Amino acid sequence: MDPWPPLPLPDWEATRDTLHMWTQIAGKIRMAQTPLVNHWWNVTLYVTTRGLTTSPIPWDHESFAIDFDFIDHRLVITTSTGDIRTMELAPRSVAEFHRELMALLASLGIHPKISTLPQEVENPIRFEEDTQHASYDAAMVHRFWRAMRQADRVLKIFRARFRGKASPVHFFWGSFDLATTRFSGRPAPPRPEAGVIDREAYCDECCSAGWWPGGGKWPQAAFYSYAAPEPPGFAEKAPHYNLDTHLCELPYETVRTSPDPDATVLDFFQRVYDVAVELGRWPEGVESGRPVR
Repeated sequence: MDPWPPLPLPDWEATRDTLHMWTQIAGKIRMAQTPLVNHWWNVTLYVTTRGLTTSPIPWDHESFAIDFDFIDHRLVITTSTGDIRTMELAPRSVAEFHRELMALLASLGIHPKISTLPQEVENPIRFEEDTQHASYDAAMVHRFWRAMRQADRVLKIFRARFRGKASPVHFFWGSFDLATTRFSGRPAPPRPEAGVIDREAYCDECCSAGWWPGGGKWPQAAFYSYAAPEPPGFAEKAPHYNLDTHLCELPYETVRTSPDPDATVLDFFQRVYDVAVELGRWPEGVESGRPVR
Protein backbone atom coordinates (compact mmCIF):
# COMPACT_ATOMS: atom_id res chain seq x y z
CA MET A 1 0.00 0.00 0.00
CA ASP A 2 1.12 3.55 -0.74
CA PRO A 3 2.50 4.90 2.56
CA TRP A 4 1.33 8.38 1.52
CA PRO A 5 -2.05 7.62 -0.10
CA PRO A 6 -3.95 10.17 -2.18
CA LEU A 7 -6.81 11.83 -0.30
CA PRO A 8 -8.93 13.92 -2.70
CA LEU A 9 -11.67 15.60 -0.71
CA PRO A 10 -14.49 15.09 -3.26
CA ASP A 11 -14.02 11.32 -2.94
CA TRP A 12 -15.01 11.29 0.72
CA GLU A 13 -16.37 14.70 1.78
CA ALA A 14 -19.73 13.36 2.95
CA THR A 15 -17.96 10.63 4.92
CA ARG A 16 -15.51 13.16 6.36
CA ASP A 17 -18.36 15.36 7.57
CA THR A 18 -20.10 12.40 9.24
CA LEU A 19 -16.90 11.12 10.85
CA HIS A 20 -16.20 14.65 12.12
CA MET A 21 -19.45 14.56 14.10
CA TRP A 22 -18.77 11.05 15.42
CA THR A 23 -15.36 12.12 16.74
CA GLN A 24 -16.96 15.18 18.33
CA ILE A 25 -19.27 12.93 20.34
CA ALA A 26 -16.35 10.84 21.63
CA GLY A 27 -14.27 13.95 22.29
CA LYS A 28 -17.05 15.67 24.21
CA ILE A 29 -17.39 12.59 26.42
CA ARG A 30 -13.69 12.85 27.27
CA MET A 31 -13.99 16.61 27.84
CA ALA A 32 -16.91 16.15 30.24
CA GLN A 33 -15.00 13.68 32.42
CA THR A 34 -11.54 15.27 32.61
CA PRO A 35 -10.21 18.41 34.32
CA LEU A 36 -9.17 21.27 32.06
CA VAL A 37 -5.52 21.12 31.04
CA ASN A 38 -3.91 24.24 29.55
CA HIS A 39 -4.86 24.95 25.92
CA TRP A 40 -7.58 22.21 26.03
CA TRP A 41 -5.03 19.39 25.96
CA ASN A 42 -7.43 17.25 28.02
CA VAL A 43 -10.04 16.96 25.26
CA THR A 44 -8.04 15.65 22.31
CA LEU A 45 -7.87 12.25 20.61
CA TYR A 46 -4.69 10.38 19.67
CA VAL A 47 -3.61 8.39 16.62
CA THR A 48 -3.20 4.65 17.22
CA THR A 49 -2.08 1.62 15.21
CA ARG A 50 -5.72 1.12 14.22
CA GLY A 51 -7.33 4.57 14.26
CA LEU A 52 -8.04 7.09 17.01
CA THR A 53 -8.50 6.84 20.77
CA THR A 54 -9.72 9.01 23.61
CA SER A 55 -7.11 7.37 25.90
CA PRO A 56 -8.38 6.34 29.39
CA ILE A 57 -11.23 8.47 30.73
CA PRO A 58 -12.02 8.43 34.47
CA TRP A 59 -15.41 7.24 35.71
CA ASP A 60 -15.94 6.87 39.45
CA HIS A 61 -12.87 4.92 40.59
CA GLU A 62 -12.41 3.14 37.26
CA SER A 63 -11.76 4.24 33.68
CA PHE A 64 -12.89 3.58 30.12
CA ALA A 65 -11.69 4.39 26.61
CA ILE A 66 -13.41 4.87 23.27
CA ASP A 67 -11.47 3.72 20.21
CA PHE A 68 -12.20 4.18 16.52
CA ASP A 69 -10.85 1.13 14.67
CA PHE A 70 -10.39 2.10 11.02
CA ILE A 71 -9.09 -1.34 10.03
CA ASP A 72 -12.01 -3.51 11.15
CA HIS A 73 -14.32 -0.47 11.19
CA ARG A 74 -15.64 -0.79 14.70
CA LEU A 75 -16.06 1.52 17.65
CA VAL A 76 -14.65 -0.23 20.71
CA ILE A 77 -15.35 0.72 24.33
CA THR A 78 -13.05 -0.88 26.90
CA THR A 79 -13.05 -0.49 30.67
CA SER A 80 -10.53 -1.00 33.46
CA THR A 81 -12.86 -3.68 34.84
CA GLY A 82 -12.39 -5.80 31.71
CA ASP A 83 -15.67 -5.06 29.93
CA ILE A 84 -15.79 -4.54 26.15
CA ARG A 85 -18.58 -3.18 23.98
CA THR A 86 -18.43 -2.68 20.21
CA MET A 87 -20.51 -1.15 17.47
CA GLU A 88 -20.06 -1.26 13.71
CA LEU A 89 -18.75 1.76 11.84
CA ALA A 90 -20.98 1.80 8.79
CA PRO A 91 -23.33 4.21 7.00
CA ARG A 92 -25.62 5.55 9.75
CA SER A 93 -26.81 8.95 10.87
CA VAL A 94 -25.12 10.98 13.59
CA ALA A 95 -28.37 10.70 15.58
CA GLU A 96 -28.26 6.89 15.43
CA PHE A 97 -24.53 6.80 16.26
CA HIS A 98 -25.07 9.07 19.26
CA ARG A 99 -28.02 7.03 20.49
CA GLU A 100 -26.21 3.67 20.24
CA LEU A 101 -22.97 4.92 21.77
CA MET A 102 -24.78 6.37 24.78
CA ALA A 103 -26.76 3.14 25.17
CA LEU A 104 -23.56 1.08 25.14
CA LEU A 105 -22.01 3.33 27.78
CA ALA A 106 -25.17 3.11 29.88
CA SER A 107 -25.00 -0.70 29.72
CA LEU A 108 -21.62 -0.33 31.46
CA GLY A 109 -23.02 2.00 34.11
CA ILE A 110 -21.41 5.04 32.46
CA HIS A 111 -23.68 8.07 32.03
CA PRO A 112 -21.69 11.12 30.79
CA LYS A 113 -23.52 14.41 30.34
CA ILE A 114 -22.36 16.34 27.27
CA SER A 115 -23.46 19.30 25.20
CA THR A 116 -24.92 17.80 22.03
CA LEU A 117 -24.34 20.94 19.95
CA PRO A 118 -21.30 20.47 17.63
CA GLN A 119 -18.46 22.97 17.94
CA GLU A 120 -16.39 24.86 15.37
CA VAL A 121 -18.70 24.07 12.43
CA GLU A 122 -21.10 26.21 10.45
CA ASN A 123 -24.82 25.56 10.90
CA PRO A 124 -24.45 22.96 13.67
CA ILE A 125 -27.17 20.34 14.17
CA ARG A 126 -27.57 18.72 17.58
CA PHE A 127 -26.32 15.15 17.55
CA GLU A 128 -29.66 13.64 18.52
CA GLU A 129 -31.36 15.50 15.65
CA ASP A 130 -28.74 15.04 12.92
CA THR A 131 -30.02 12.69 10.24
CA GLN A 132 -28.30 14.71 7.50
CA HIS A 133 -24.80 13.31 8.03
CA ALA A 134 -25.02 9.55 7.47
CA SER A 135 -22.18 8.51 5.13
CA TYR A 136 -19.33 6.08 5.78
CA ASP A 137 -16.99 4.93 3.01
CA ALA A 138 -14.79 2.39 4.81
CA ALA A 139 -12.06 2.39 2.14
CA MET A 140 -11.71 6.18 2.25
CA VAL A 141 -11.72 6.27 6.05
CA HIS A 142 -8.93 3.70 6.04
CA ARG A 143 -7.03 5.88 3.56
CA PHE A 144 -7.59 8.96 5.73
CA TRP A 145 -6.18 7.11 8.73
CA ARG A 146 -3.10 5.96 6.78
CA ALA A 147 -2.43 9.54 5.65
CA MET A 148 -2.96 10.82 9.20
CA ARG A 149 -0.58 8.16 10.53
CA GLN A 150 2.19 9.59 8.36
CA ALA A 151 1.37 13.12 9.49
CA ASP A 152 1.42 11.96 13.12
CA ARG A 153 4.84 10.35 12.66
CA VAL A 154 6.42 13.41 11.02
CA LEU A 155 4.87 15.82 13.52
CA LYS A 156 6.40 13.76 16.33
CA ILE A 157 9.82 14.11 14.73
CA PHE A 158 9.34 17.88 14.54
CA ARG A 159 8.12 18.07 18.14
CA ALA A 160 11.13 16.07 19.39
CA ARG A 161 13.51 18.75 18.11
CA PHE A 162 12.26 21.33 20.60
CA ARG A 163 13.35 21.39 24.24
CA GLY A 164 10.90 24.00 25.51
CA LYS A 165 7.21 23.69 26.36
CA ALA A 166 5.46 21.81 23.56
CA SER A 167 2.12 20.06 23.26
CA PRO A 168 1.73 16.38 22.42
CA VAL A 169 0.84 15.56 18.84
CA HIS A 170 -2.92 15.25 19.17
CA PHE A 171 -6.15 15.31 17.19
CA PHE A 172 -8.56 18.17 17.78
CA TRP A 173 -12.08 16.94 17.06
CA GLY A 174 -13.51 20.47 16.93
CA SER A 175 -11.44 21.53 13.94
CA PHE A 176 -10.78 17.93 12.80
CA ASP A 177 -7.01 18.29 12.53
CA LEU A 178 -3.78 16.92 13.94
CA ALA A 179 -1.39 19.39 15.58
CA THR A 180 1.53 20.11 17.87
CA THR A 181 2.43 23.51 19.32
CA ARG A 182 5.67 25.10 20.55
CA PHE A 183 5.60 27.91 23.13
CA SER A 184 7.94 30.85 23.71
CA GLY A 185 7.34 30.89 27.46
CA ARG A 186 5.64 34.30 27.35
CA PRO A 187 1.93 35.05 27.81
CA ALA A 188 0.12 36.29 24.74
CA PRO A 189 -1.69 39.64 24.72
CA PRO A 190 -5.31 39.33 25.90
CA ARG A 191 -7.89 38.60 23.19
CA PRO A 192 -11.16 39.94 24.67
CA GLU A 193 -12.94 39.59 21.34
CA ALA A 194 -12.14 35.86 21.08
CA GLY A 195 -14.49 33.08 22.11
CA VAL A 196 -13.88 30.84 25.11
CA ILE A 197 -12.09 28.19 23.01
CA ASP A 198 -9.57 30.58 21.44
CA ARG A 199 -8.99 32.52 24.66
CA GLU A 200 -7.76 29.37 26.38
CA ALA A 201 -6.01 27.94 23.31
CA TYR A 202 -3.98 31.08 22.61
CA CYS A 203 -3.34 32.50 26.07
CA ASP A 204 0.41 31.93 25.54
CA GLU A 205 2.64 32.96 22.62
CA CYS A 206 3.10 29.99 20.32
CA CYS A 207 3.84 28.52 16.92
CA SER A 208 1.71 25.58 15.77
CA ALA A 209 2.22 22.95 13.09
CA GLY A 210 -0.35 20.47 11.90
CA TRP A 211 -2.28 18.60 9.24
CA TRP A 212 -5.84 18.89 7.97
CA PRO A 213 -7.57 16.24 5.85
CA GLY A 214 -9.54 18.97 4.08
CA GLY A 215 -13.11 20.14 4.48
CA GLY A 216 -14.88 23.33 5.46
CA LYS A 217 -12.81 26.28 4.24
CA TRP A 218 -10.05 23.99 2.96
CA PRO A 219 -10.71 22.30 -0.41
CA GLN A 220 -7.83 19.84 0.00
CA ALA A 221 -5.73 18.11 2.63
CA ALA A 222 -2.77 20.22 3.72
CA PHE A 223 0.00 20.64 6.23
CA TYR A 224 -0.15 24.02 7.95
CA SER A 225 1.71 26.23 10.40
CA TYR A 226 1.14 29.63 11.99
CA ALA A 227 2.28 31.96 14.75
CA ALA A 228 -0.04 33.32 17.44
CA PRO A 229 -0.01 36.20 17.90
CA GLU A 230 1.25 36.82 14.39
CA PRO A 231 4.28 39.17 14.52
CA PRO A 232 4.56 42.13 12.10
CA GLY A 233 6.03 41.10 8.77
CA PHE A 234 5.14 37.42 9.19
CA ALA A 235 2.82 37.34 6.17
CA GLU A 236 5.55 38.71 3.92
CA LYS A 237 8.36 36.44 5.11
CA ALA A 238 6.79 33.11 6.07
CA PRO A 239 6.63 30.44 3.32
CA HIS A 240 3.36 29.47 1.64
CA TYR A 241 1.40 32.14 3.52
CA ASN A 242 -2.31 32.30 2.64
CA LEU A 243 -3.69 35.83 3.00
CA ASP A 244 -7.26 34.52 3.27
CA THR A 245 -6.68 32.06 6.12
CA HIS A 246 -3.62 33.74 7.72
CA LEU A 247 -1.92 30.35 7.72
CA CYS A 248 1.10 28.89 5.97
CA GLU A 249 -0.29 25.98 3.94
CA LEU A 250 1.52 23.20 2.08
CA PRO A 251 -0.81 20.90 0.12
CA TYR A 252 -0.71 17.26 1.17
CA GLU A 253 -0.63 16.27 -2.50
CA THR A 254 2.58 18.29 -2.98
CA VAL A 255 4.16 16.50 -0.03
CA ARG A 256 3.11 12.97 -0.88
CA THR A 257 4.34 13.25 -4.49
CA SER A 258 7.69 14.83 -3.56
CA PRO A 259 10.89 12.73 -3.71
CA ASP A 260 11.25 12.93 0.10
CA PRO A 261 7.92 13.67 1.84
CA ASP A 262 9.41 13.68 5.35
CA ALA A 263 12.08 16.22 4.44
CA THR A 264 9.56 18.38 2.55
CA VAL A 265 7.24 18.64 5.56
CA LEU A 266 9.98 19.10 8.15
CA ASP A 267 11.64 21.84 6.11
CA PHE A 268 8.29 23.64 5.76
CA PHE A 269 7.59 23.47 9.50
CA GLN A 270 11.11 24.60 10.35
CA ARG A 271 11.07 27.58 7.98
CA VAL A 272 7.76 28.84 9.39
CA TYR A 273 8.99 28.36 12.95
CA ASP A 274 12.26 30.19 12.23
CA VAL A 275 10.32 33.21 10.94
CA ALA A 276 8.03 33.17 13.98
CA VAL A 277 11.03 33.11 16.33
CA GLU A 278 12.93 35.81 14.44
CA LEU A 279 10.09 38.28 14.00
CA GLY A 280 8.49 37.50 17.35
CA ARG A 281 11.86 37.87 19.09
CA TRP A 282 11.40 34.78 21.19
CA PRO A 283 13.56 34.70 24.34
CA GLU A 284 17.10 33.44 23.92
CA GLY A 285 17.41 29.74 24.65
CA VAL A 286 13.86 28.93 23.54
CA GLU A 287 14.50 29.12 19.82
CA SER A 288 16.21 25.73 19.49
CA GLY A 289 14.45 23.56 16.99
CA ARG A 290 17.09 22.02 14.78
CA PRO A 291 17.95 18.31 14.95
CA VAL A 292 19.93 17.56 18.12
CA ARG A 293 21.43 14.35 16.78
